[in-house]
Amino acid sequence: MTYTVKEIFYTLQGEGAQTGRAAVFCRFSGCNLWSGREEDRSRAVCQFCDTDFVGTGPDGGRFGTAKELADAIDRCWEGEGRGGGEGDSSGRSAGPPKKYVVCTGGEPLLQVDENLISELQQRGFEVAVETNGTRPAPQSLDWICVSPKAGAPLVQTTGSELKLVYPQDNAPPEKFERLDFRHFFLQPMDGPDTAGNTERAIEYCLRHPRWRLSIQTHKLVGLR
Repeated sequence: MTYTVKEIFYTLQGEGAQTGRAAVFCRFSGCNLWSGREEDRSRAVCQFCDTDFVGTGPDGGRFGTAKELADAIDRCWEGEGRGGGEGDSSGRSAGPPKKYVVCTGGEPLLQVDENLISELQQRGFEVAVETNGTRPAPQSLDWICVSPKAGAPLVQTTGSELKLVYPQDNAPPEKFERLDFRHFFLQPMDGPDTAGNTERAIEYCLRHPRWRLSIQTHKLVGLR
């Protein structure tokens, strides 16, 4: 299988339960809910996407095997000078930090498979995926974040966190709150009414404590 990747980069996770954690992001090209081209946005199932996942960029490319892609992700982690351990409360080293990779997109589950997950885990990575939930996730994943989209079938109904962009017509939070996830997040929809959407999300979380607020902190602090 050939893997088509838009970009691979080292950053801090900006959203959800893993906010602030160092991670390599591997952004796969392509999505099944939108072509990624502006001329098609009005006809897309998901019309609010704010991510460029079309083609390949200078930090991405085409990888002929899972090993090749896993090696590229590992080089990105190692190449940023990570070293030393995470100290405990006494200041002593607790060993090297756990490697963490977030497979995102686009829709990563169009390409992420057991072979790639195995190669990454062999290199010491905890493997996460951020998916729209329209395809079943491989069981060997360490972390599954599902972000449902109104008008799209939800196939992946279990996971680590459900992160619902809010508000979406025909995708009210109560539709998802009984699903089998450890964490439930409302993330205000970005765009011209970000402030109003944030206020509405805060109000909903206050009235429904099962849900927690997720803010795109990477945008606030200028991270990639």
